[in-house]
Amino acid sequence: MRGFEKYLALWVVLCMGLGLLLSQAVPSVGEAIDSLQVHGVSIPIGVCLFLMMYPAMLNLQWAELRKLRRNPRPILLTLFSNWILAPLVAAGLAALFLRGNDQLMVAVLLLGASPCTAMVLVWGRLADGNQEQNVVNTSLNTLAIMVLYVPIVSLLTGLQNIPLDRALLAISAGIFIGAPLVLGVLSKRLLVRGKGQDWFDQRYRPIVGKVAIVALLVTLVVLFALNGEVLLHHFDKLLLVSAPLLIGFAIVVGFNLLATRALGFQYREAIVTTIIGSSSHFEIAIASAVAMYGVGSYAALGTTMGLFWEVPIMLSLVYVGKALRRRGFWAS
Repeated sequence: MRGFEKYLALWVVLCMGLGLLLSQAVPSVGEAIDSLQVHGVSIPIGVCLFLMMYPAMLNLQWAELRKLRRNPRPILLTLFSNWILAPLVAAGLAALFLRGNDQLMVAVLLLGASPCTAMVLVWGRLADGNQEQNVVNTSLNTLAIMVLYVPIVSLLTGLQNIPLDRALLAISAGIFIGAPLVLGVLSKRLLVRGKGQDWFDQRYRPIVGKVAIVALLVTLVVLFALNGEVLLHHFDKLLLVSAPLLIGFAIVVGFNLLATRALGFQYREAIVTTIIGSSSHFEIAIASAVAMYGVGSYAALGTTMGLFWEVPIMLSLVYVGKALRRRGFWAS
């Protein structure tokens, strides 16, 4: 699976291309998928998003949070980057580039206010980072996102005078964060009790992790099959939303690289801090956008572009980090 993850950026592009091809060659596929709805919510998208979220919730390890006292500086820097720097950068760039495009602004804000709790474990492993720190940080972010995500998105959209259905945002957070979290905690407890910790860590979690990546790729095919016409006729919108996303990545990644160097972090802590502090929880961002605006909305496509750019950027950061280590960028 590690080799598959290494080329994840390629699979993302191929799945997007497949979705576009299906939208043009077999338009009835998109119509059939779109017809599978309950109260306006796409069943295929909902199932895929749930399968993407559930494995992330298995990363929550209460006991690991006690280790915060050992070396809190990397965790504190990551929390600052995730919950203060990234949302403010997203809000500033959205206002600069996307004024008058409310749905695209919301897409950028959703991505900026949602730190990653799943794929960072993949990037950290590929980078040979400190995975213990990674687990502690993702566990903390899993809890924090339950409390901070809706208020921060509501605050930022309010400051931008963007109308937002906050009740629907809270409901989508409850469904796509709360439900997988509860199921993750319960299933982990029951499986560990019945099968043992080793079986859970060595057998169950790897299988569920593979399902999550497959669900991610299927989600891309479905989204692009449903929205092929919109994409091809409004390609300028995707280019427009890409500007604040890419510049935001550059600012936040640059800050984290320089901050970890200035604070004297060693490589294994520095690279994990940079990866977590610079990535977004695109699953909940996409889920929120779909719930509030619909599958074929600009908000849904904007959050999908966040995924499109994040995968190659995070993979590139893995190799950049290793190159900087060889050059002695961080403390030895």
